[in-house]
Amino acid sequence: QVQVVESGGGLVQTGGSLRLSCAVSGSIFSLNVMGWYRQAPGKQRELVAVITSGYSTNYADSVKGRFTISRDNAESTVYLQMNSLKPEDTAVYYCNARGVVQSGPSILPSDAWGQGTQVTVSS
Repeated sequence: QVQVVESGGGLVQTGGSLRLSCAVSGSIFSLNVMGWYRQAPGKQRELVAVITSGYSTNYADSVKGRFTISRDNAESTVYLQMNSLKPEDTAVYYCNARGVVQSGPSILPSDAWGQGTQVTVSS
């Protein structure tokens, strides 16, 4: 079983910064892709940024140049540095961890989500 715990959300003014953290624990054999998604009220969940175990990254166009995703493979942790925040960045941010876990003698795929952390940007 894999646990995913986010932290670092909060209330910030337009132009401000926040740093989200996500710690992954459990019977992890390997973590391939870790990422951040967000869901604003009345909207579908959307990709914000992802990073592979080899540190390749992909960002939503709306956050390119403002957000930076990074990861610490040794600590199974992923971060999202958010700068120049805008009111439209307001959403619940979810961490996702995809990889494989060890279950007894078996290695199984895993796709785990955190509970989410609220980010609110005031105008």
